[in-house]
Amino acid sequence: MPSDIPSEQEVLGYFQTLSNWGRWGNDDELGTLNFITPQKRLEAASLIREGVTVSCATTIGYDSTPDMPDPPMHFMIQSGEGWATGDKVTSRPTQVSMDYFAMRIHGGPVTHMDTPAHFFWDGKMYNGRPAHLISTSLGATAESIELAKDGIVTRGVLVDAPMIRGVDWIERGEGVMPDDILAAEERCGFKIEEGDVLLVRTGQLHRRNVEGPVNFQQAGGTACQAACLPLFHERGIAMIGTDTTNDVIPSGYPSLTNPIHQVGLVAMGLWILDRANLEDLAQKCRELDRWEFMLSISPLPLHNATGSPINPIALF
Repeated sequence: MPSDIPSEQEVLGYFQTLSNWGRWGNDDELGTLNFITPQKRLEAASLIREGVTVSCATTIGYDSTPDMPDPPMHFMIQSGEGWATGDKVTSRPTQVSMDYFAMRIHGGPVTHMDTPAHFFWDGKMYNGRPAHLISTSLGATAESIELAKDGIVTRGVLVDAPMIRGVDWIERGEGVMPDDILAAEERCGFKIEEGDVLLVRTGQLHRRNVEGPVNFQQAGGTACQAACLPLFHERGIAMIGTDTTNDVIPSGYPSLTNPIHQVGLVAMGLWILDRANLEDLAQKCRELDRWEFMLSISPLPLHNATGSPINPIALF
């Protein structure tokens, strides 16, 4: 293992050294979202200069792919097809079309955010709550996505790791390192601060567009390496987001399948944004030579849910 990649014992130690349990009180469920203050939102709003918006979400599709074998489902409950054939369907006085959707959000290419209820460690979730508070019958009775129903509005910063390294994409099984993030700060002229949403582009969506989808559990995946966790804690970021599932695959740690999720969600209460579309955002950042922006994220207020599909909007 390279010397700059922490050992398994070091990462296991992060559960203690990077813990935010009790930091905002024993009853806290917001975790790192506590870093987003009214003043932080006002500062983020001051970054809007051009009046330009950029979506950071992938389009939700309904076809089975290697990285989504159980895709979202879309049914039309009512449609306008009868009118094309001359059948006016007189039993329906209201002319209307209606949709029905069903989807699994975690693990696939749907852009979504995870609450701290999404992962456990030793039978506990963030702030020491027992894992059984998440049940098949009731869902997430603690740390549900409803906590973020008022929206997440703060400063976003983008680290374009392939650009920093001068490559098309970060290779699968290889992680973005703290030095990549620090080099981006130096080159792009920003500093990651408390309450920021840190977005890290690995180029995997670009690779998917070029080469097609793969089963990343088999082919491997990339994200920030676990070595970045102390930097996340030190800077006090509110959320980490990438264009992947936010963990290097394989992790390289026998007892830790998803260290960013396991340490981040459970120990730090760090909310996570998975499978963002950062291609359009990176292009706009390069065009404006500006890598900070206001970011608005509006999750669905789903009752007792461990996450939600989202459409993050960057505003310049």
